[in-house]
This record gives sequence, C-alpha cells and structure tokens, in this order.
Amino acid sequence: MSINIRTPEVEIREIRLGSITGYGGTAKGLCGRSGSGGLCDRSRSFSQCLGCSSGNALCQVVMIQDAVVINHAPLGCSADFSDFNFTNRVGQRKRGLHLGNAKLLSTNLEEKDMIYGGGAKLEEAIREAYVRFNPKAIFVTTSCASGIIGDDVSGITDAAQEELGIPVVLVACEGFKSKIWTTGFDAAYHALLRKVVKPPVEKKKDVINVINFWGEDVFTPLFGRLGLKPNYIVPFSTVEQLEKISEAAATVQICPTLGTYLAAGLEQEYGVPEVKAPTPYGLEGTDIWLRELGRVTGREKEVEELITSERERIAPELEELRGKLRGKRAYVTAGAAHGHSLLSLLQELGLEIVGAAIFHHDPCYDNRDERSDSLKHAVKTYGDINNFNVCNKQAFELVNILNRLKPDIFVARHGGMSVWGAKLGIPTFLMGDEHFGLGYQGLINYGHKILDVLSTREFFENIAAHSELPYTDWWLQQNPYAFLGGEGDE
Repeated sequence: MSINIRTPEVEIREIRLGSITGYGGTAKGLCGRSGSGGLCDRSRSFSQCLGCSSGNALCQVVMIQDAVVINHAPLGCSADFSDFNFTNRVGQRKRGLHLGNAKLLSTNLEEKDMIYGGGAKLEEAIREAYVRFNPKAIFVTTSCASGIIGDDVSGITDAAQEELGIPVVLVACEGFKSKIWTTGFDAAYHALLRKVVKPPVEKKKDVINVINFWGEDVFTPLFGRLGLKPNYIVPFSTVEQLEKISEAAATVQICPTLGTYLAAGLEQEYGVPEVKAPTPYGLEGTDIWLRELGRVTGREKEVEELITSERERIAPELEELRGKLRGKRAYVTAGAAHGHSLLSLLQELGLEIVGAAIFHHDPCYDNRDERSDSLKHAVKTYGDINNFNVCNKQAFELVNILNRLKPDIFVARHGGMSVWGAKLGIPTFLMGDEHFGLGYQGLINYGHKILDVLSTREFFENIAAHSELPYTDWWLQQNPYAFLGGEGDE
C-alpha cells in the first residue's frame, strides 16, 4: 500500500515519494531525472529559511467549523493562529457561512515541561476544550518541542477519545521531521482518514469532493452544468461532512501538492475514484481534466458540450489578450503543483517563462499515476523552461536570479516572496485565490490581471528607488546556485 492509515503518524514525503528541495537546471531535465530514478536532493551549504509542517497542518484542521485544535507546543508555535483565524473568517464570508472565530488552544509548553514532560498539560487542555466548546472533534497538532521530549500524544488522544466519545485526533506535524513542509498537509489528512472519515452508507453519484484551500466558489456553477455538486474539503467543512466524504462519486483537487494524500487515501480505503489528470489550468489541462471527470462520472456527452461551449465563448477575448501579452517575459514562484499550473496558464496566454522557483518537487504523487504529473504536462504541452530552481523559499537565490533575468512580470503565490520583485522594480502579481485562474474563465481572469499589473511598472520602480536590498553586490555577482553546489543540473 502507498498509504498506511494504521500507523498514528504519516510517512514523510522524502521517504514516501522521494521528494526534494534542491535543484537548479531545466524543467525538462528535472522531469527526466524524476522518471529515471536519477533524482537526488542537492543540499545547500547555506540555508536562509525553512517552512514548518505545523503551519500546513494547521491551515487545514483550524477551519473545520465545529472542531477544536490544540497546539501541543510552546506558545510561540501558535503565532499562526491569528493568520488562520482571519483566513477562516474571510473564507466564511466568501462561502456564505456563519461568521465565527476558530476554536484554538495551546498547551503552552515551558522549560519545566521539557524536563518533566507535557502529557498532563495536554490531558487538561483536551478536557478544557471539550467543556468550553462542546466540539464534534478535537485535533492535537504536535511540535518540535513535544516531539523532542517524547510525549505519548497518540496514547493520550486515544484515551481521551474513549473518555469523551468524540474523535480526538493526533496530527503528527513536528517541523524537524521533514524539510518539505507540505508533509503537514499529509499529516492533517492522515488524521482525518484514521479517525474521522467513516465507511460509506450510501454512495452519492452527483457529489464530487473538491480538495481546496479557501478560494471563491467556482465549482458550483461549473459542476452544475454537468449535473454535479461540489463538496469542498477540508477548509470550512463540518465534522459530519468529513465523515461522509467516502460517499462521493469522485475526488478532484485544485493542487496535487495539497491533495495527493487524501485523494489517494479515499480511493484506496473507500473506492472513491480520484480524477487523475493535470489540474484545470490552461486550455489543454482543463480539457483533459474535464474529460477524465466525465469518464469517471459517466457524463462524457455533457463534458464535450461544455468544452465546446466554453472554448467558443472565450476564444475572441483570449486571442485579444494573447496579442497584448505575447512576448512578455515572466518569472514564477509558487508551491510545486500549483506553480506548474501557473507555468501552463501563463504560456497559454502567450507569455515567455524565463524561469521559476518552485518550493519542492515530488517525482510522483500518491496515486503513482503519470497522468497527474503537472510539470511533465507543462513541459510536454508548452516546451522546456530554463532557470528552473527547486528551492524551499530561499530568498537569496530568488533575488539573485530575478536580478539577472529582469522579467517583465513576477508572479508569486506567497506573500513573503512577492516583496522581492517589488524591491527590484519588477511589476509583481501576488495571487492569493488559487481558483482565480482555474478553467476557461481563469485564463481570461489572469490575462486581464497581468495587463493591469504590467501597467504599474512606474509604481514598482518607485518602490525599488526607495528600497535597499540586504544582499551585497558580491552575492548578486555570484552564480545563484553557488550554495547548491555549483552551476546547476543539466
């Protein structure tokens, strides 16, 4: 089995998938190494920063509407709480849900707990959460501190579940275990599969699980044309909804980096077929994705009618946008699969991709199906990409490369990276809603937004004129891969 939900902790991506965080070369070269067994992680002799699995796990379970999350950690590890509570309320408003705060607690591990253990604090926090909030489930996320002292969180949560009669679930997401922080997504989904999702009672032929973050609801109108209904998971779900996701007709995902584990787990454990296709960004990727959805759900005729109708609808506007954008040079930075999707989308609009900084690379996904390989799809459909960097948010590499390439536009998925384009005077597009570019209308949305951003060059040049980079000329004149071991991969 590729997924083993019988163990309390998820297997990290480095072991389970062979994922890496270090590469510099071409996209085609990376695809070739991924498929030949020749892929190996290149270690940096200097690393500026690193993400934490805990944040990725929290961003999923925090927004389950009738659950409580206990962070078994020092108080500093709860810094993400304020961001996720804000995101929770914004998402509630977008989805038309009741506005309310997320239910979050910390065990506030201190120095003495590192000596004597924090198990008693955790037991107290679980009982306090149950009394204070009357939740339908309690999730306990771990931390480096609780992992180092060896608290038996699995045993404590199992005992609490028996006592309270609701799921009390370990989410094992200690930051030191993996350099690939998307392992945190897997930890959250592993917890759901183990203790929340129930075997199906009645299969629903028109319900499709949509593994997503917190974007706008674009799937209800899209699926409605096919006689289908989306079931958004995990953010903004209730525990009862999550218990029944095994009853869906199929599972789709807006990003395999996010959903690879849960989608594969639902198919393996409960027979819910995963739609195995590139994500629906760009014309060809959307066509392939819709046709596979139609095949899985028996709606091939409706899908073909939808494809024809939508292509005809956007064709004149798309051609106009291509005429305005053709030849513009773009650089992209984002998480793995979503970054690959942006490469497809931008090239579909006629832009030239001069490089990309992608946060990690999975040589395969949990379904082990090449049809889901988003990077291979981008390379096969639109051609190779030079200056392709796999880096776990190493800003010093990004600034060096951007300074050399000087693209017309810098497209970023994460706010902490977008600032560097502005400091270099490059028009920068920070994309927060991952659904904005999805499907046929997404191409039009992106085209107009990029034109808007390109028109603000003077604004970004003014920012650069009043900004000072923390990097010296010495570094900006170095090879950007100097700390990755040389000139880069072939």
